[in-house]
Amino acid sequence: MKIVFTGGGTGGHFYPIIAVSERVNRIADEQHLANVQMYYFSDAPYDESALEENHIEFQQISAGKMRLYFSVKNIIDIFKTGWGIVQALYRLFTLSPDVVFGKGGYASFPTLFAARILRIPVMIHESDSAPGRVGRWAGKFAKRIAVSYPEAAKHFDKTKTAWTGQPVRLGLMRKLDIGGYEYLKLDEHVPVVWIIGGSLGAKILNDSVLEVLPELIQDYQIIHQTGAKNYPDVLAESHLRLEGNKLAYRYKVFPFLDELATRMSAGISRVVVTRAGSMLFEIAGWKIPAIVIPISKSIGDHQMKNAYNYARTGAGLVIEEANLTPSVLKEEIDRVIADKTLQDKMKNSATEITSQDAADVIGQELVQLAIGHMEA
Repeated sequence: MKIVFTGGGTGGHFYPIIAVSERVNRIADEQHLANVQMYYFSDAPYDESALEENHIEFQQISAGKMRLYFSVKNIIDIFKTGWGIVQALYRLFTLSPDVVFGKGGYASFPTLFAARILRIPVMIHESDSAPGRVGRWAGKFAKRIAVSYPEAAKHFDKTKTAWTGQPVRLGLMRKLDIGGYEYLKLDEHVPVVWIIGGSLGAKILNDSVLEVLPELIQDYQIIHQTGAKNYPDVLAESHLRLEGNKLAYRYKVFPFLDELATRMSAGISRVVVTRAGSMLFEIAGWKIPAIVIPISKSIGDHQMKNAYNYARTGAGLVIEEANLTPSVLKEEIDRVIADKTLQDKMKNSATEITSQDAADVIGQELVQLAIGHMEA
């Protein structure tokens, strides 16, 4: 059995693939499926260690973005995408996989296009409230479609679409409630605020945090995940703003948190400030109150839709970028942490968002599609 995964560009596309691959490996062991081979087709491996741990072979496929604004890069990227389709056609023909699983994003287009030409069964998963361009297109020929938000189902053929929730890696299904303060060198008597800019970071959010940082550490301890690109600037600016401040030790800044540090942070955080990407589902699974700051100009406005669909359940509240100021950010953090009733409501409402068996359901369906293709 051969399964090809495709997607990429962000952790929101990549890590759900890892979650599904973990379940495929487990299903293969439980059902005694011999010689299951998995491949990841994308323009970059994103996290090579995660691929290696799950026995997934990386195959580089050229891909180009199609921007909604004029750019010379759009012309260049047409050729990148064309070459990627040629690469994908050759590699899929050579490998003869039994099923292709697409997670969306520009990096998945060449492989999905080639799979359609070669009549290889396709399954896709949509993480956002409204699908992107690749998702809408692939939904027309995909055999199965899984969605994280019930609202997304209306964009696809209902006879082959199911609300599964978001696939979450096994290691992140549960937070660690002990050891976090010691691991991160924080004081268990001071509330912890976790600020997450997403896998690519969020400059506007980072800047707002830095502006109000001296005030924040008067009342809280801050775990700030900046994204690798923004980390050097944030680190340098934070040193300037906290120079001589006796409470500077309350601010912990990281470019990226590994699985253990993520679970530790989840275990001690009273509130999370985050973008409206796929990590919302992990936060909901951990039942942590959330302040969601969606990207104002995401493709298809999907982050704004995600944020408000999340907030409608009561699991979080939204600050739009247009309203985001350092003082507003501090006021909303204060409001959540001071209101125990609000915190409890957010925690209880989080169960409406998350699905603990999403990756299992998707993995099982993927295996069944592969078996059906093998037997045809």
